[in-house]
Amino acid sequence: MYKLNYLNYPQTSDVCVSKELSIETLSTNEEFEKLSKSFTSKFNFSSLHSFSFSKEGFLGLMLELKVNIAVSLGESEAVVQAAKLYESLGFSVTYIDISKNAIINYKAIESLKEEYLFLSPYIIDTFVKVDLKKVKESFKGTVIANISANLDASNCDIIYFDAYKLSGYFTHSVLLHNDIFQEQNLANVDTIGLKLISDAVSKEITAISCKNEFIKVLKETIKDDLLFFVDADATLDNVLHFGLKDIKARQVIRNLSLDNIFVTNGEGCSLGLSRPSRVIQAMGYTELQSRQFLSLSFNKDLNSDEILYLVSKIGKSYRQIKALHA
Repeated sequence: MYKLNYLNYPQTSDVCVSKELSIETLSTNEEFEKLSKSFTSKFNFSSLHSFSFSKEGFLGLMLELKVNIAVSLGESEAVVQAAKLYESLGFSVTYIDISKNAIINYKAIESLKEEYLFLSPYIIDTFVKVDLKKVKESFKGTVIANISANLDASNCDIIYFDAYKLSGYFTHSVLLHNDIFQEQNLANVDTIGLKLISDAVSKEITAISCKNEFIKVLKETIKDDLLFFVDADATLDNVLHFGLKDIKARQVIRNLSLDNIFVTNGEGCSLGLSRPSRVIQAMGYTELQSRQFLSLSFNKDLNSDEILYLVSKIGKSYRQIKALHA
């Protein structure tokens, strides 16, 4: 099996959580306190907060802030939906747009007056990197970032983790901060979610160097029918993002799955939904164009034989589907 969609649909494992992590009244809860302290100190934060990675969960965080905010259109669907609900309650939200090649509008950030900005170190779906160091040089407010895909907390003031993307289970997610949010009742802290996320981020990250060779073989195979929505060098090292002309990507995804090759064309927030990527459309592409893209994320380095095998399968599937629609 080749799981080339693990950033969106992670490999799950059995869950084993010791009862010692349960939280009890009139108790020191030593195991939980130990895990909590270890996790917060790993990323140099002081406080931990559980919340639901959903529009309702993010809306709750925004309502705790109680100020006007800015949100990148390259954020997860749950964040953008929550921001729209936040607006409906009378708060002002400034949306930061993204360009045709998924580059964040740094110029717009320079003029922001808001105290809080939801902006992660990569754009969802495309995984194009965002230069948060550059952002912090011009934006003096607080940056709230999802670091689930790269675990890089540098230049972030508040960070959070998507439990599903990291573990494969929809438990509560974890947000780390420095006494910005109110202290949370211990009974509301999801210790199972914390344990799953802590275990996931503790795994060794595999260095990936096969992307350029994969692109080379892909170009030789697909030729002029290959589209690049974003610059491959601008994405996270283990991600490749491209499109195939004149077909819908989901048809290729279904064909490849029959050979135990798994790729994606949308973020986990859209799992099970028929609508195409909102982010690709926010970049200025049509709905039809947004249905053409494929996103591959490598969880291991592929050798030349594996690359040839995978690209040949993609090419064969593409040619078959295109012939049927000719």
